[in-house]
Amino acid sequence: MFFLNFKYTLKALLRNKALVFWTLAFPLIMALFFNMAFSNIEKSETFDAIPVAVISNEYYENNESLKSTMDQLSDESNDERVFSTKYVTEDEAKELLNKEEISGYIIFEENSQKVVVTKNGVNQTIIKFVVEEVVQSQDTVEIIEAKINEIMNNRENLGWMGTITEIFKLMSNNEANMLDTSDNNLSYMMIEYYTLVAMTCLYGGILGAVAINWCLANMTNVGKRLSMTPVSKIKLVLSSTLAGYLLQVIGIALLFIFTAGVLHINYGEHLDKILLLAVIGSFAGTALGVAVTAALKISEGAKTGIIIGFSMLGCFFAGMMGVMMKYVIDKNVPIINKINPANMITDGFYSLYYYDTFERYWTDIAGLLIFSGIMMTIAVLSLRKQKYESL
Repeated sequence: MFFLNFKYTLKALLRNKALVFWTLAFPLIMALFFNMAFSNIEKSETFDAIPVAVISNEYYENNESLKSTMDQLSDESNDERVFSTKYVTEDEAKELLNKEEISGYIIFEENSQKVVVTKNGVNQTIIKFVVEEVVQSQDTVEIIEAKINEIMNNRENLGWMGTITEIFKLMSNNEANMLDTSDNNLSYMMIEYYTLVAMTCLYGGILGAVAINWCLANMTNVGKRLSMTPVSKIKLVLSSTLAGYLLQVIGIALLFIFTAGVLHINYGEHLDKILLLAVIGSFAGTALGVAVTAALKISEGAKTGIIIGFSMLGCFFAGMMGVMMKYVIDKNVPIINKINPANMITDGFYSLYYYDTFERYWTDIAGLLIFSGIMMTIAVLSLRKQKYESL
């Protein structure tokens, strides 16, 4: 019965032309539009260094590491420099800011940093983001230096082999916390494609919803007949989910083939991990649709609306309509993106592109598996409780 239900569910899904369009064709059309809209943006637009001022106080002048970092970010010989920096007193910085000659000024102090701006905008957001990352990296370096000094002071008890081992462990544990360990510069065009993949994965929820509706006695005539058979609800759920998931994997494969082969989008070096992330993300989307359909006793259209709304909201928080939104959510309400499957997918792509270690990637994979498990548990428990007085 498992394979029989799987086969007929798959056939029913393929015969639904609207469903095939929205889950298989629509992502390809979106990818084409993205390519048409964004392909020449990065070539035609140049990034102008943001004018900022740094307060030249005693702490900053004595911090060689911090000065070196700011010099690199402001190096005029580098076409990709972030800042055009002036080193002034606080009074001079206020005057420059009032005249709008700078976008903001930065005050580095021993236990804090302060960014002063007069309005909110893209430049001001970038200043705040970069300063926070610089300080975080400085803190990490200082912690590592302190621990290395502690290890070296204890080298007589550890011995040279033990000392080397402890330093190696320390550097391995802190490697993932550094700001950027790769030579890649992620374009904002790639961010849009990452969120498109996440949207496509979550749109698999529509396939999962239609597949489970096929089994429900209050939704279809086939469901009425299935409910009268002595077949385990778990088998029905799993076979129907597998049919929707298989079609969703085909859709993701088509998207990667089209974007990589036709649009020449470079997803990076770790192809195996990229595909694994997409496959698990697709299952998370399918499981979402299964849970919504099984748990809610509403019309099929309402269920589809909830799935699409959840997917688009999740992609919005993950940066589809502007990468700054992802930054705002991560900084102010991080719990939202920690449980947002769309963000887990895009964040997994970020980690593969940016970092040489895979700790963050595997955390996102684990999060997607936990999300999928919770959704499938909700679906099975909801269906087991359903009883009908008459059909």
